[in-house]
Amino acid sequence: MSALNELRALRTPKGAVKHRDASEFRDNRAALLFLGPWIIGFLVITLGPVLVSLYLSFTDYNLLQNPNFTGLENAQRMVEDPRLHQSLGVTITYVLVSVPLQLMVALAIAVLLDRGLRGLSFYRSVLYLPSLLGGSVAIAVLWRLVFGSSGLVNALLAVFGIQGPGWISEPDTALSTLIILHVWTFGAPMVIFLAGLRQIPRQYYEAASTDGAGRWTQFRSITLPLLSPIIFFNLVLGIIGAFQSFTQAYVVSNGSGGPSDSTLFITLYLYQKGFGSFQMGYASAIAWLLLIIIAAATAINFWASKYWVFYDD
Repeated sequence: MSALNELRALRTPKGAVKHRDASEFRDNRAALLFLGPWIIGFLVITLGPVLVSLYLSFTDYNLLQNPNFTGLENAQRMVEDPRLHQSLGVTITYVLVSVPLQLMVALAIAVLLDRGLRGLSFYRSVLYLPSLLGGSVAIAVLWRLVFGSSGLVNALLAVFGIQGPGWISEPDTALSTLIILHVWTFGAPMVIFLAGLRQIPRQYYEAASTDGAGRWTQFRSITLPLLSPIIFFNLVLGIIGAFQSFTQAYVVSNGSGGPSDSTLFITLYLYQKGFGSFQMGYASAIAWLLLIIIAAATAINFWASKYWVFYDD
């Protein structure tokens, strides 16, 4: 038999091709059937509102009248809005202070738990609890009671003869209470750090100890470099989450962002404009500004990561 005849014999029969196509069609139809609810939900609940928000950011929509296209008028307004500038300053300060502090506390606790303490699961669960409750209204209300003028903190200070400040009622200290609340919810990054620490081979520490390296040298030369991808992961998530903080400032300040706009997060200002003044067009523009800021911060982190994040290839 010639080579040409052999090739013809190896050709797939037409019936087999049709059967295969029908089988693939059934598989694709089943996949679309299962993915359909998710796709519809994504289009209606996520993508649709995002596109509508983008359109409204170029309008003067106020819930009472039809939106009128105004071009870059909202952008010009943001440039000239002093309260928006104040909210940006407060938010950026909050992010720059609270996120690093939270990660340092989380890493320190994770290192302590990694030393093989008895009841590790219990301690891990207890320390993780604040992360589950930290963004809730109940905890924010509790925070007002703890840091109120006659709250628990000032009562403890009074025992030592110290006159405590009005933590929430004074502009100089109000933001500090929200930073402390954010740091207190260190449970989530702590658990991730602990998982990363468990992946570091113990042989590295044993070899370093043999060479005379102390605990601090081991931590600086072994733990931090090998844990840097986990630190980077927690840092990115922490920054994104901190920029979107809302509930704490809303409850602690009764929605005003006070005193003297010292706790006026950009999310709270967005809420005031959108649902307080019904300036939905301007609020949408602020929301897109926040998205741009978060995207820029994330991009900067990814760019800088090549200088300090080490991956074990």
